[in-house]
Amino acid sequence: MNFRFTGIMCIFEAMINRTLSEQLVKFTNHFPVVGVLGPRQVGKTTLVKQNLELFHKQVVYIDLESPEDYNKLTNPELYLNDLQDTLVILDEIQIKPDLFPVLRSLIDRKRVPGRFIILGSASPDIIRDSSESLAGRITYLELQPFSINEISEVADVESLWLKGGFPNALLSEDEISIQWMRSFIRSYVERDLPLLGLGAPVRVIENLWNMLAHINGNIINYTQLSRGLGVSSNSVRSYVQFFQNSFLVRLLKPWSSNTGKRLVKSPKLLFIDSGILHHLLKIYDRPTLLGNPHVGNSWKSFVIQQIICNIPIAVEPYFYRTQDGSEIDLLLVRGESILAAIEVKFSNAPKLTRGNTVAIETLESKRNYIVTPSFDYYRIREDIWVCSVGHFVNIVLPELIG
Repeated sequence: MNFRFTGIMCIFEAMINRTLSEQLVKFTNHFPVVGVLGPRQVGKTTLVKQNLELFHKQVVYIDLESPEDYNKLTNPELYLNDLQDTLVILDEIQIKPDLFPVLRSLIDRKRVPGRFIILGSASPDIIRDSSESLAGRITYLELQPFSINEISEVADVESLWLKGGFPNALLSEDEISIQWMRSFIRSYVERDLPLLGLGAPVRVIENLWNMLAHINGNIINYTQLSRGLGVSSNSVRSYVQFFQNSFLVRLLKPWSSNTGKRLVKSPKLLFIDSGILHHLLKIYDRPTLLGNPHVGNSWKSFVIQQIICNIPIAVEPYFYRTQDGSEIDLLLVRGESILAAIEVKFSNAPKLTRGNTVAIETLESKRNYIVTPSFDYYRIREDIWVCSVGHFVNIVLPELIG
């Protein structure tokens, strides 16, 4: 029964065309190594396997969590040298970081595109080791949980918000989804984060993750967190940075401009996946979500994540807040130009606060949006539009980024 259900879930996942597919194929045709990084279980392996026929060469897949595959790399240089005309996919690369110098040596002997694709759960060690060993030979892609423009055939926006974008959570029935998320979080706390190098006691990791859930959508205060955990502020800062490097949370930077205003300088903490957030807050269904005091910030971080994961690398996201209360949830900036100012409201009859209005006037933003749960699209002022997150991601955003 479980096997059959898992098989059906995999079929649904295979139906979903990830937006990174085109970039993966394009970069593999131009770089010797492409690194696909992201949290565990986000779909990195599925992404690569979906595109095997587009690589136009023989492919060998090595799963370093498999003892049999791991044993093949007892002498990695000898084994991989025999595959110099083959695209080699190395999954869970963080398990064997000593491969990076070997890959560099093999590439330098025969430098052609599409030698290797490495997959790994993001960590400072992965990024540092591969960057040092493979500088000039590698490019990276970051795979995020599903976004709304990827799941329209299998789920709706509300399900994506409630369950999150991990395939096993979104595509499973409710009871299985909840159980999977519980196991996923437990595995991350007890096994994955420590294996990736987070040197904190399990209890501290667990408590910190829960504390971060309660401040989601707010400016982070390391001093308050350190008091609650009983560790130093510097340790908390290091732990939170590790959560960010592992693609579990995002530290959204404040916009700095020459407005003459006293700007907030600390980042805002946002959960990348709303499903993880909701599970930590013990939210398992729609009524509980809508009645929870964190619902507004949950919706805000969900919308911001949906937008950020669909912007190109040349566009940078920020938030704006001054000491006197002027604020905007999200700015999209290219160079020094503000493409759009976005305020997120969990209301179908949204109104801008005085702080929002002052911020728009100060920033002189010409394109301003309020993103709500409603599907209506209309203007409330000459330069301010109201729209849904789906409308913004699929229609407004492509116009903005050109």
